[in-house]
Amino acid sequence: MKLKKLSNFLALKPAMLGALSMVILVGMGEKMAERFLPIYLIALGGTPILIGLLNGLDNLLSALYSFPGGWLADRLGYRKALTIFNLMAMFGYLIVVIFPSWQAVLIGAVFFISWTAISLPATMTLVSAVVPPNKRAMGISMNSIVKRIPMSLGPILGGALILRYGRIQGVRYAFGVALILAFVALIIQQKYITEKPVERKAKSGAKPWKFSTNLSHLLVSDILVRFCEQIPYAFVVVWVVENNHINELQFGVLTMIEMVTAMLMYIPVAYLADKSTRKPFIAITFANFTLFPLVLLFSRSFPAMVVAFIIRGFKEFGEPTRKALIMDLAPEDAKATTFGTYYLIRDVIVSVAAFGGAFLWQRSPGLNFITASCFGVLGTLYFIYFVRERPISQA
Repeated sequence: MKLKKLSNFLALKPAMLGALSMVILVGMGEKMAERFLPIYLIALGGTPILIGLLNGLDNLLSALYSFPGGWLADRLGYRKALTIFNLMAMFGYLIVVIFPSWQAVLIGAVFFISWTAISLPATMTLVSAVVPPNKRAMGISMNSIVKRIPMSLGPILGGALILRYGRIQGVRYAFGVALILAFVALIIQQKYITEKPVERKAKSGAKPWKFSTNLSHLLVSDILVRFCEQIPYAFVVVWVVENNHINELQFGVLTMIEMVTAMLMYIPVAYLADKSTRKPFIAITFANFTLFPLVLLFSRSFPAMVVAFIIRGFKEFGEPTRKALIMDLAPEDAKATTFGTYYLIRDVIVSVAAFGGAFLWQRSPGLNFITASCFGVLGTLYFIYFVRERPISQA
């Protein structure tokens, strides 16, 4: 009985447990390698512009994949959609393993970048389908907690491989492990994630690209805050490892500190957000996005970096709550498509910031970080002033 109460409290339905297992396995392999791609590109002779290109490609493809990801999840069901997305990621890993060149990284990224972005609408639909609205923030938070396990451990394992085998071979070995783990995840996914057959519905009157006023305001504030995140994103590892002489394994430890910080707050924040309102938690999240680049700029030792990455962990304070608010505001018969459309619009625009971050970095790291924080201030103030929310359904 106590176990049942705990599973209900945490919104852990059987289909979600299967999905969470898949998230751990695919995420572990992905984060072992993906976090070190900027320094891998440098080792292969790449330039800061190439790093900015990769980060911009990440944002642009994430955007372009979001809509078809949502569309496929609504048409095929989340189970079949997740299978397709997993196979795409595996193909991308294989390209990088076989071909040690920066061109292979860019080509492979077209496929393995797809996993997080293209699977997100399907995952959010799964949560919406198996948990009630008044447990939605908790369900999304559990997905976020589990996702942070590989985000914590993956960079440590990847950093250890790089220290042992060097930057080029170490990253290739990490992608090899990612390929194996994704294959295991595919097997688990087929066995444990179940779904009722997808019914052919009459054409819905919902237009997922026509957002409500609140959802439109949330989108604008989110875009501004993501400019703050993405302008310095690809250069964080370069700043820490190259400019401050902290090794790759220590960077992995810093990433683990960030993820553990995020994981510790997810459940209590989700509980409070489901019982009250979502807006204050999202505002706190946006404020932490804004603080991180400034704190990182003045961090020149490992202890100072620890403080910076704790703040970076706090930027996840209300992220599941923000996703829950999007699902709250999306039409009932087009949630995955609306979610994918939201991310399509957001990430296409934000990809400009990722490209632009490289040019700011070439001028100076300080200009990059300060410009990022200015966008964070704008986004946070816009959200606080314009976004309203409706009461949470207790159904």
